[in-house]
Amino acid sequence: MKSVNISLSSIDKVKNFVNTISKYDTDFDLVSGRYVIDAKSIMGIFSLDLSKPIRLDIHDDAEADQVIADIQSFIVE
Repeated sequence: MKSVNISLSSIDKVKNFVNTISKYDTDFDLVSGRYVIDAKSIMGIFSLDLSKPIRLDIHDDAEADQVIADIQSFIVE
């Protein structure tokens, strides 16, 4: 499993993020504090505090590098 921190600070960013990762068959989780939601769920994402970076867990190491390349615009340090 690989993890990166991402920022989803607008509605358009959330839609673009979900559209991008929905192309993959692997599982993704978004972790914010004690909440863990499916990263492919738009409604779930909007239930999180989007004012802070969120950790994205990618559960398939084989596809992780390609996913990270595709979502580079959302990644923050």
